[in-house]
Amino acid sequence: MKEGGRKQGAPAPCAACKLLRRRCAQDCVFAPYFPADEPQKFANVHKVFGASNVNKMLQELPVHQRGDAVSSMVYEANARVRDPVYGCVGAISSLQQQIDALQTQLALAQAEVVHLRVRQTATLSNHGLSPASPSNSGSPSSRLMGSQMKPMFDMDMVDHTSLGESMWSC
Repeated sequence: MKEGGRKQGAPAPCAACKLLRRRCAQDCVFAPYFPADEPQKFANVHKVFGASNVNKMLQELPVHQRGDAVSSMVYEANARVRDPVYGCVGAISSLQQQIDALQTQLALAQAEVVHLRVRQTATLSNHGLSPASPSNSGSPSSRLMGSQMKPMFDMDMVDHTSLGESMWSC
């Protein structure tokens, strides 16, 4: 019996051989990396690198490195299809800009925390308390039980006008 022009039980050609319209040999270099059920994977790689270049690259590599090479080619090809001008470099540049922006936000938040701690320490010392005074030591539950306890941090103590524009304000 024939099924779709192929003998029953015969393996389907890999995505590369199917796109290139050739018979998929048993020792096909593409078959382990471009399965028949993922045709777009090879289509993009073929569009960017060309089948003969991919074949040459894979033939020159040891078998244990081919999977990583194919993953890299697929990633680059997909990036190149999405952004024909910059490809992976555009994605890397965008991620680097995000890292720079997040590092700046983190530095601002850390500076704001330091500023708030300095203000808190100054306010506590103005009230005759210090962060290490006996009324502020002990377990958290003993601190909560004290009758004359002031909170370690109170938003009313913060002079919001001297902070400038906080990154937390909307």
